[in-house]
Amino acid sequence: MTTGNGAPIVTFDNVSKYYGALKAVDGLSLELRGGETVALLGPNGAGKSTSLDMLLALRKPTAGKITMFGQDPYHAVKSGRVGAMLQSGGLMPEVTVRELVTLVAGFHTRPVAPDITMRRAGIAEIADQRVDKLSGGQTQRVRFALAIAGESELIVLDEPTTAMDVETRRLFWANMKAEAAEGRTVLFATHYLEEADHAADRILVINRGRLLADGTPDEIKERAGARRLAFRLPAVDEAFLLRLPGLVNLEVRGDFVQLQVTDSDAALYAVLDAGYRPHEIEVASLGLEQAFIAITSQDDADAAGEPAKEMI
Repeated sequence: MTTGNGAPIVTFDNVSKYYGALKAVDGLSLELRGGETVALLGPNGAGKSTSLDMLLALRKPTAGKITMFGQDPYHAVKSGRVGAMLQSGGLMPEVTVRELVTLVAGFHTRPVAPDITMRRAGIAEIADQRVDKLSGGQTQRVRFALAIAGESELIVLDEPTTAMDVETRRLFWANMKAEAAEGRTVLFATHYLEEADHAADRILVINRGRLLADGTPDEIKERAGARRLAFRLPAVDEAFLLRLPGLVNLEVRGDFVQLQVTDSDAALYAVLDAGYRPHEIEVASLGLEQAFIAITSQDDADAAGEPAKEMI
């Protein structure tokens, strides 16, 4: 599904990238539309960074085709319609933040005034500090400033909040939402699933270079096919609980019982029909992290020809 409007601005059409026998990306097909904020999720080695590198014309696909703004990636990036913040690559040392932002803006085909860029990136207060004297979180914010130093329509971010503390991450996403509110499309890869849950309109889950799931955060949670059922029950019989219908996972701590079940109604009715009277009952969808683990674990199990592992 997609939340943006109009024709796609980015299309991956059966794209693959091989390194010898290793399939870093394997037949990936997806679309991005204008105005979306899209999170790209996947375990280490899933192909996230390789996919972003191909999108930014830093690597060429082995097979398939990528189209961006109706062009090939190289010419789309060269036109200034794309800004990027990558994990790799250092920043120029022995210059101030202001000097670096001014330099990069000067190379842009559609530059933004450096003072405006630094304010948008939340780095105006460190403008006169040397780049090589910055903390990890400050360095990341400077990288973000360089990504928005021009009037780009698509912003690509690879693990943007690495090394940021909680408050800095909060400020970063406030700035990022302001960019999205102006109609820019944002594509970001992250290991912080709570960021994807709160910031993204849409989530793409990839594993072993293939797209496994595509939907809103709530749709991805529902895709896991299980719900969380929790209650308190003194003198609980764990052997009975293990026989509940649709049980995926069970955790008992004293009188507190937490289950993951495919049918929460059937499981709760079974508890009541057996004569138990639980209290403090709570039924909820799985969190995004649990859903992510369920989806990727099932894919790994299918690839290995084994049953899926229990969710934790």
